Amino acid sequence: MDFETIIVEKENHIGIITLNRPEELNTFTTTLAGELDQALVDMDRDKEIRVIIIKGNGRVFCAGIDVSVLPMKSILEYRSWIRDMEKTFLTIAHMQKPVIAAAHGVAAANGAGLVVAADLAIIAEGTRIGTTAINVGLFCMGPAVPLSRSLGRKLSLEMLLTGDFIDAERAERIGLVNKVVPEDKLMDEAMSLATKLASKSPIALQMGKKAFYTMSDMEFEKALEYSDEMFAELCTTEDAIEGVRAFREKREPVWKLR
Repeated sequence: MDFETIIVEKENHIGIITLNRPEELNTFTTTLAGELDQALVDMDRDKEIRVIIIKGNGRVFCAGIDVSVLPMKSILEYRSWIRDMEKTFLTIAHMQKPVIAAAHGVAAANGAGLVVAADLAIIAEGTRIGTTAINVGLFCMGPAVPLSRSLGRKLSLEMLLTGDFIDAERAERIGLVNKVVPEDKLMDEAMSLATKLASKSPIALQMGKKAFYTMSDMEFEKALEYSDEMFAELCTTEDAIEGVRAFREKREPVWKLR
């Protein structure tokens, strides 16, 4: 499938999606949002792909939503447009395969939301992350959802209510991202992490991600019951049997590709 606003590549079981509106700072439009979502869905269905990386072309990762379409006429138009802008956050959570954000420069508003919604995030030194919509009389409603689940109330509200950027070092310190690296090493580090994940059992990786997101919204006891049931199911898979056998035989496991 040909895309206008993203570039899609595949390398050694790793899918790479590049936001490709560099002159517009990779801001979200309806087209970009739809193409990004479709690419993620396609890669989740592709049996050869085990991990996905999202990165940005040009000077920044993503500066948020392109607001040049505002104002609109009715709340119905806004609802449809906003659903398009935020759909990717939900898609990532529902996907079987892990998604890594590799961000540089600026990740603002929906760009910040994309970094936080990704399962893992590596960012370049000097990257600034901010939920900046409050500065133009709006509010990062969609990004607030994954943000609140990553940081908790006070840190999330600090970012959302002030609209201030935080630097890469603070983002790593408070757990908003996994790692900060020199910009010229960003994709090397992202590929290294993706390669490590791709070497794991695909079924364990996928069931584990699904279980994590599902149990996160449950009360403690029900989460334990659900997780125990998922573990019991995982124990019956060919990969679990192969993994334990390989461990005992002191050799590398051979996973069944899914």
